[in-house]
Amino acid sequence: MLKQDSLLYNETARAERPARSSPLRRRKQRNYIEKIFKISNPYLRRVVADGFLTEGDLCKLQEQSHKLADADVHETVERFNAAYHALVKKRFQSHYKNAHAGFHKFLNTDKHSVKVVWGNCLKVMRAMKTESVHLMVTSPPYYNARAYSQWPTLDHYLADMEEIIAESYRVIDNHRAFVFNVGDITGNDHRHTKSSWGARRIPLGAYFINIFEKVGFKFIDDFVWDKGQVESQRHKNGDTPHPLYQYPMNCYEHIMVFYKHRADETRYPCPVCGCLKVNGNAYSGAGIRSWECKNTKCFERSAANRGKRFSARSVLMDALKTNVIDPEFVKKWRRDIVKINPTIKINSKGENTLGHTAPFPKEIPEFAIEMLTGKNEIVVDPFAGSFTSAIQAVKMGRVGVGFELNRKDFKKAIVNNIAKHGLSYAEFPPANAKRR
Repeated sequence: MLKQDSLLYNETARAERPARSSPLRRRKQRNYIEKIFKISNPYLRRVVADGFLTEGDLCKLQEQSHKLADADVHETVERFNAAYHALVKKRFQSHYKNAHAGFHKFLNTDKHSVKVVWGNCLKVMRAMKTESVHLMVTSPPYYNARAYSQWPTLDHYLADMEEIIAESYRVIDNHRAFVFNVGDITGNDHRHTKSSWGARRIPLGAYFINIFEKVGFKFIDDFVWDKGQVESQRHKNGDTPHPLYQYPMNCYEHIMVFYKHRADETRYPCPVCGCLKVNGNAYSGAGIRSWECKNTKCFERSAANRGKRFSARSVLMDALKTNVIDPEFVKKWRRDIVKINPTIKINSKGENTLGHTAPFPKEIPEFAIEMLTGKNEIVVDPFAGSFTSAIQAVKMGRVGVGFELNRKDFKKAIVNNIAKHGLSYAEFPPANAKRR
């Protein structure tokens, strides 16, 4: 038996991953792990020389691999690859020195509770391990749209958002996504004047696309959310039916999807035979390094005797195939104009039932979680508000995490909203934690 904490032990992953089609990989072949090491040894040495692993990592990999002597080929390849990927990730994460071990433990225990994290989202993310989040989904505070979101000028606002998005890029795992909901607004950017004539249409969506791409994200999609309701007064010029007086009503927002594709030159083992005898096969996309297996004894060869071609992203996508999306859900999001009714927060008594002035509908995080993550993965909303994203994540079998700056004013509303969904919560730092 392998220990639960072994890098080669991943019972959940083994149970969830589909079997390979090749019957050769299901056969018993004693000490197949030795064959992997024999073929891979010169390439493992290159990985160490290039700094992607250390000699200590290599020794650890070899030590644990001895336990696979009696495993079949399929199990050996699965566990060896999982261990190798985990060591590479751990080594890459080790370059960032400011991660908080206690916070990392909090995020990875009690996965059925909504994780409520108190604090400035930028400072919180700086305490997180590099590439430790599988999805971010949020709607930021809009520029000077609420009493709690005021900036001297639009440039100050965008500078703050850029700093937060840059840190988000660090903590999001490679080849993963950030779903970002924002609306274009009408207001004064305060770049030239604070008087009423300075009011204009401010294209926040366009500004944010520039920011995301500047820090390294790749723009993928922009769903237009048809809110079906009037959000402004700018169209009310019916009494002046003349040229240059008319404007449309504001009834849409953006739901933008960005991917992180950090260029990764790490050599990865073939997902079929497990060997590191692979050659670079150019790129299958910006930041997506592709490899081709050169082991002539590999269990999968093309008609032209070409080896398996793969990337770290394709390996990830194969692992996520155990998560099946309902065809009706896919159909709902097939077009990039989607109609979603806004969240109703005021009841018939004029009371705010959510305790927050700008909640967003559950359909947005539901889309992001279903389309872009697998079970038990970590979903973070850095501007959690009423915690819609974190709640939806837990309900869908993920780890739901939200950050909130104002503990004093919003804790009661957040806790009530979580309880309303029949969920429990865990908070960090704890309510009784002493401030340093």
